[in-house]
Amino acid sequence: MAKHMSRRNFLRTAAAVGVTAAVYRNAYGANEKLCHACIGVGGMMGGHDVGAFASHPKLQLVAICDVDKNHLGGAAKNAKDARQYTDWRELLAKEGDKVDSVNVTVPDHSHAIITLSALNLKKHVYTQKPLAHDVAECRAIAEAAKKAGTVTQLGTQVAATNGDRMGVKFLKDGLIGKAKRAILCSNRGGAVEAYRLVGPRPKKTDPVPSSLDWNVWLGTAPERPFVNGIYHPVKWRCWLDFGTGWSGDIGCHIFDAVWKGLGLTAPKSVIAEVQKSWQDSPERRADNWPQANHITWIFPGNDKTDGDLTLEWFDGEFYPPKECKEITGLERHPEEASFVIGTEGSLLLPHQGGPQLFPKEKFKGTPRPNMGGGSHYHFFVDACLGGKMTEGHFLQTGPMAEAIILGTVAVRCPGQKLEWDAANLKIPNYPEGEKFLRRTYREGWKVLGA
Repeated sequence: MAKHMSRRNFLRTAAAVGVTAAVYRNAYGANEKLCHACIGVGGMMGGHDVGAFASHPKLQLVAICDVDKNHLGGAAKNAKDARQYTDWRELLAKEGDKVDSVNVTVPDHSHAIITLSALNLKKHVYTQKPLAHDVAECRAIAEAAKKAGTVTQLGTQVAATNGDRMGVKFLKDGLIGKAKRAILCSNRGGAVEAYRLVGPRPKKTDPVPSSLDWNVWLGTAPERPFVNGIYHPVKWRCWLDFGTGWSGDIGCHIFDAVWKGLGLTAPKSVIAEVQKSWQDSPERRADNWPQANHITWIFPGNDKTDGDLTLEWFDGEFYPPKECKEITGLERHPEEASFVIGTEGSLLLPHQGGPQLFPKEKFKGTPRPNMGGGSHYHFFVDACLGGKMTEGHFLQTGPMAEAIILGTVAVRCPGQKLEWDAANLKIPNYPEGEKFLRRTYREGWKVLGA
């Protein structure tokens, strides 16, 4: 098979193995193993994911794929017997009847095309956050997951910890009464390396390394020349074509417990305030995400909220309001956390920490149940082998990711309130913003269903 298989050839080959692939093993004996393929084994998370999956005693890593052969070499240490690929289309076509599950750990712009292709072949799928690059892709993935009926999981690793699970329980149990307001933040000290680049796009072109398949790396995104150290393997996150900005990157981690604990659904509206230097620069706005955002969603009320819920996101130079410190009495608000203000108290859930209840005196002695945390990756494997359903399956996390990515649409329309018609994927009061709900894919890379 050709190294760069066309989409037509991929679909033809996939269809040929479809009958076999569709009959995936959904009943496993005690000694059977899940046959798994890792798509994306380098960069910020790929190497970690390979090791995490490979550490499960009932998983057999049969194939690994990465556009960079150097990454494949490193991953082979944890997957000595795995067959190696540089094109995910070739992997799915050739391994159709040999693989039960895949994980998708690649740049955001390629999440949907790989995830949907795997779901169409009835594979169990673990996809890294933020699920997809576009709102329409998030919707398509949730619908495809429902149709496939396979096990799915969004890469929100902290959702499997005892702390986050406890936070969800406290919110569901109404410990702080009905939620009035939610404040989420990610203000890590200084910008991480992936976001230090502020544009504009480099004018130079560098030779593509012999180890890298630049065509497959670009995938669905518009064509552009390769430049050393600018896109691959990490800095793609700050570019509009490839990443989803800081809120898209980290949002799913911070949203998850609040989303589940309060039973949130599609928002009514969203508006964003952004970094002024970005807003005033046409070049940066054309290519890069801002390095600071304040996004506000209005979610419809339910039995867990005190009317409609205002949920705000702060990152970069935008910090949570002083009200947070006034309520908690803490000298410093956590750099990354969700904070829910209720009618009977407040709950602070630091990222990778357990919930804290305020006022402290009122909640002193509140039982802190053991919620049985563990490895997010192992829980996925266990579910594929017939165990308990994952807590981040796409039918649940798809709508959450859709709301978060809608926030990135608001970022690209700063200061404009966007009223959201979720049923029809429309912005009735500002149709100009709808162009950011879905992309025009590069020729030969159309995403099925999106």
